Amino acid sequence: MKVHQVNRPEGATHRRKRRGRGIAAGQGKTSGFGTKGSGARSGRGGKLAFEGGQLSLVNRLPIKRGFRNVNRVAYSVVNVSDLERFEAGTVVDVALLISTGLVKEASSPVKILGDGNLTKGLAVRAHRFSATAKSKIEAAGGSVEII
Repeated sequence: MKVHQVNRPEGATHRRKRRGRGIAAGQGKTSGFGTKGSGARSGRGGKLAFEGGQLSLVNRLPIKRGFRNVNRVAYSVVNVSDLERFEAGTVVDVALLISTGLVKEASSPVKILGDGNLTKGLAVRAHRFSATAKSKIEAAGGSVEII
């Protein structure tokens, strides 16, 4: 069976309401808009999510309108598996990570994450370490230093 062969189930489609066509049509006289008021006038509808002057739900909930934390720190992330390219005993600091291309932005702090494995003992200096990264570096015979 293909998508163009699928039929809609019985009752899934409805005829549109032809409003304002007389009382016999069922939507005559006020056409379902009631009598008088802004809802009966032309250009009706109003602003989406308008709640009669009350602050709308969208504006009351910060998560719904794309809240951004002004104190958020964006770290440049380097995984433990990326450190495998360096020779054993190397001091891996931010300057070395920038020169090798593992970190693109020099202005952002560096965080080492624990994805992958490390077999060499390295002295790693960074701004932050995850708990798994710290344990993997130390298990391989390296050292961790927070800048």
